[in-house]
Amino acid sequence: MLTRFTDAKVFDPLHGEVGQRRDLWVADGRIVAPPPGAAAAETIDLGGAVVMAGAIDLHSHIAGGKVNLARLLFAEDHEHHPSCEPHGFRCGGGLVTPSTFTTGYRYAEMGYTVVVEPAMLASNARHAHLEMADIPNIDTAAYVVLGNDDFLLQLIADGAPQGQINDAIAWLVGASQAIGVKVVNPGGINAFKFNQRRLDLDEAGPYYGATPRRVLSALAQAVFELGIPHPLHVHGCNLGVPGSVDTSLATIAGAEGRPIHLTHLQFHAYGTEGDRKFSSGAARLAEAVNANPNISVDVGQIIFGQTITASGDTMSQYRHSGHAKPGKWILMDIECDAGCGVVPFRYRDKSFVNALQWAIGLELLLLIEDPWRVFLTTDHPNGGPFTCYPRVIRLLMDKDFRDEQFADLHPAARRASILPSIRREYSLAEIAVLTRAAPARILGLRDRGHLGPGAAADLVVYRDQSDREAMFQHPTAVYKDGRLIARDGRVVARVEGSTHVVRPAYDRGIEARLARHFADRIGLRAESFRIAEGELRGGRGAVIHACRTSGDSP
Repeated sequence: MLTRFTDAKVFDPLHGEVGQRRDLWVADGRIVAPPPGAAAAETIDLGGAVVMAGAIDLHSHIAGGKVNLARLLFAEDHEHHPSCEPHGFRCGGGLVTPSTFTTGYRYAEMGYTVVVEPAMLASNARHAHLEMADIPNIDTAAYVVLGNDDFLLQLIADGAPQGQINDAIAWLVGASQAIGVKVVNPGGINAFKFNQRRLDLDEAGPYYGATPRRVLSALAQAVFELGIPHPLHVHGCNLGVPGSVDTSLATIAGAEGRPIHLTHLQFHAYGTEGDRKFSSGAARLAEAVNANPNISVDVGQIIFGQTITASGDTMSQYRHSGHAKPGKWILMDIECDAGCGVVPFRYRDKSFVNALQWAIGLELLLLIEDPWRVFLTTDHPNGGPFTCYPRVIRLLMDKDFRDEQFADLHPAARRASILPSIRREYSLAEIAVLTRAAPARILGLRDRGHLGPGAAADLVVYRDQSDREAMFQHPTAVYKDGRLIARDGRVVARVEGSTHVVRPAYDRGIEARLARHFADRIGLRAESFRIAEGELRGGRGAVIHACRTSGDSP
């Protein structure tokens, strides 16, 4: 069926459109060029409303083992935040540990149509994909977590050539049906298993003797040489530690021009200045990001209130377990693979540390100049629930509102922040870059994040309101693949999403060594470990995105 959306005020930065009014044509779930002489079966008059592509969240913990541990540990979240959808849709509730159904509905209501799970363990990938397939109304993807697994660390310890490391990573990306590679505290989680509680960038870990810098270098080079569109997704060393800004700056320098993506950078942006030995390193980090075009970041903005932290960084979670609110927590060791920790936490605006963390995140978002290389996240649920994104957008677009919120912070935190001196306000076009065009480009989703012919017909219609939080909280209409799924902030239809993956090529000679590793260390055949195409989305398979070739830009 051919549908014509008339009088749309289009924000499509990929094609240079920043408020031009035109018609959009949709057929078979795709945007198409205006067909000469064709008559639309349906015409929808948008009356000059703002239209953007569906939003994309490139880092949100929505599925997998640690997410389910968080749901079990913090069951009261579902009691405190019950949810019942209209039209008889199943839901389940929860705010910081939402059910699969609630996750899909809440994202769709805000106009998000693609979400990436950022920490899928290879050993847990089958379960993670089953759970993501249970999330309605959004597409999903995942990064496979490597860099603390025994197989890769053994390759590094043995001095294996880079090509062999590349082959192993390509096999693991394909076997786990991932869209990219993430490293969490490189080498540090493995070191924790040997009772080491901290590992700096150039400190050799126990047993394998690899430094985090060596692990980062091997992974970043592999991702680049394999042509995986998204750069290595880096959760660096020393998360949450005063002085972590120096480690982050060293990590940027250590990339040596290779593309890397620094995730939830706010948690790695702390200095040691001042009487409290805790300060903002945002300005130094923003300067480094601005000067290094190979670096992209997401922020991990914190939101005041109750949440739960769920992370593969066992070291960090153990270190912060004494601050659990309520006072319960979980650490888990995943043999031969990684680990995780779940710690409930409450961020308070009257806490000096929490208040300064809030300011640091906004400083980063406002001081990093290129909106194509900085991304809006709360590291859901670690910094706060993803449902708070409209609040963060208002903070970026409205300096008066930002100043009002800043005035309520802990006085010492206000004195330690440069936030009031930053006058920048994001434009609607920059928000479209931040939440649509840039995530699609860095993930390699060439048919998402824009409104050109051939793009998926994921359309979000907004009333252009001065209150940007209200505007982005409740879009007038959200279309997924051309079908209306939400109106005025309420779900009106349930649709199935897709799974997005990449399939980097590799030399199959690595499979013999992998087979021995699985037989000796895992107790499972490598081919049984691999997730088959027919296991995804009830047998519908995945949407495969191309890797770069040697002639493509990173």
